Amino acid sequence: MNALRKHREKVLMSKAELARKAGLSALTIDRIEKGKSCRLETKRKIILALGLQLSDRGKIFGDDKS
Repeated sequence: MNALRKHREKVLMSKAELARKAGLSALTIDRIEKGKSCRLETKRKIILALGLQLSDRGKIFGDDKS
């Protein structure tokens, strides 16, 4: 299971709710959860919408430097 989906479900948040809080579309969230890449700004929005710190990006998007 994708780390984003796992964390989203852990905090009991739907794709639509995460998308709304992040200012993104639910389709974008779905694509990312299926393993597609996304822009750095999109990652930032998702991390903050989940209530995490930017330094926690590795928990959601792995240990990549982007």
